[in-house]
Amino acid sequence: MAASLKPNNVLFELDLLKAIVAVADCGSFTTAATRLHSTQSTVSQKVRRLEQLAGHVLLDRGNREVRPTEAGHVLLRHARQMLATNEQLAEALAGATVAVTIRLGLPEDFATDKTTRALSAFSRRHPQAKLEVTSGLSRDLASGYDHGELDLVLVKQRRHSRAAVACRPEQMVWVDSAAHPAFQQDPVPLVTFPVRGLYRDDMIQALEALGRRWRISFTSSSLGGIQGAVANGMGISLLPLRAVTRDHAVLKKKHGLPAIDGFEIGLLYRPATDALVKELADALLRMIDREG
Repeated sequence: MAASLKPNNVLFELDLLKAIVAVADCGSFTTAATRLHSTQSTVSQKVRRLEQLAGHVLLDRGNREVRPTEAGHVLLRHARQMLATNEQLAEALAGATVAVTIRLGLPEDFATDKTTRALSAFSRRHPQAKLEVTSGLSRDLASGYDHGELDLVLVKQRRHSRAAVACRPEQMVWVDSAAHPAFQQDPVPLVTFPVRGLYRDDMIQALEALGRRWRISFTSSSLGGIQGAVANGMGISLLPLRAVTRDHAVLKKKHGLPAIDGFEIGLLYRPATDALVKELADALLRMIDREG
């Protein structure tokens, strides 16, 4: 039997494969037709169509029993695999919810156990949701959000500098080393984020208002770097209260440093975003409010 199509253009329909598997299992067109709730002529037509596609005789139609030919055995092996794969796919999709990926951006000081617990609780409620979390400087997170790389972000910003879905005040404190205080040095050493980083200008302006000389002793774009430098006596810094560790000493009013209350946490997501993004945003806000 000559092939009607080139092999690389052949598409074997699952319905045809199902027919020949039934015939091979039953050894009879009549019994296979009963199993498939069809007619013998319909099953025979499907097998003949399959043989045309394959370019081979697939069944040896004897007087007593129908048996697969050598080519039929090859086809049947693959046919069973294809039918099984189709069944597995159907089962996987039955009642399944299409997974949603949420790209979340968080400042480094939010990469804490409290945040992890909040995210874990969200994941347990919505196992179909995949979380991709990016942490870093707020300016980088805001840029990623503006370029469509993030769906939901928390950013540190000056109050009312950018419209946000929700804002919460950020409690800031002056910190020094608990073991190696640096505030009394002259000039006062400052540990800061890089130029244009948050808090840097506020620190300088506050010290100049006190008439204190200052110098930049250490800069880092990493919150961990800032925390470590202060803890080891390299200078004082201005940090969110949540970023203070046991190796830090919070400077009080008696030191003459002013309270800095011009910063806020802004929550950003797009109006048409997925409902799961909004639910996660609400969970993060509740976490922030509990901390406050």
